[in-house]
Amino acid sequence: MGSSLKYLYAIYGASGFGRGVMPLAREQLITENIQNYELVFIDDGENKQAVNGHQVYSFEAFLELEAADKYVAIAIANNRIREKLVQKVDLHNLKHWSVRAPTVTSMDEVQIGEGAILCNYVHFTSNIKIGKFFHANYFSYVAHDCIIGDYVTFAPGVKCNGNIHIEDHAYIGTGAVIKQGTSDKPLVIGKGAVVGMGAVVTKSVPPGVTVIGNPARMLEKK
Repeated sequence: MGSSLKYLYAIYGASGFGRGVMPLAREQLITENIQNYELVFIDDGENKQAVNGHQVYSFEAFLELEAADKYVAIAIANNRIREKLVQKVDLHNLKHWSVRAPTVTSMDEVQIGEGAILCNYVHFTSNIKIGKFFHANYFSYVAHDCIIGDYVTFAPGVKCNGNIHIEDHAYIGTGAVIKQGTSDKPLVIGKGAVVGMGAVVTKSVPPGVTVIGNPARMLEKK
């Protein structure tokens, strides 16, 4: 391999969230003293050639680029789409990477799976286990003894208190508060559940349902 080939790092998604992640990625690569790289966007819907000073490529065009190695972080808040894109990245043997803001605080025994995006002022206390492709937007926290599955998304300002289990593909809206469970009876947010913006969750939420309000209650289907 010639040393002339660059390492390519990409943020998949040049819309709002991706544009917010890009400066964090930029700072991280500088801090980690990565040499000889280019940082770009991948976006299949964006027609611009550059966004905020970074080149934008379709996924197909990104695949064509010559590189020593290619790393992709998926900055798409919709967890179903995120999962589809992960499968696409895996199919082409690209590497996943995690983006972590310099202001993230992580205390004792915190495990987080690959492909995470952790924005500014996200706080993890202790004894926490989180799956793959987790997104935590700014000012969210996860307290002690929580278990979080794969493809879970926290919008900004989520308060996830102690002894909570959040299953795969759950989406927690901006400013939601989840009441803590107990070690013998954790509060559970079921698989694919949606917790609405500002909801105050005081009891477990079944899989696949949407809850809103204070106290949170099931959104009736019209």
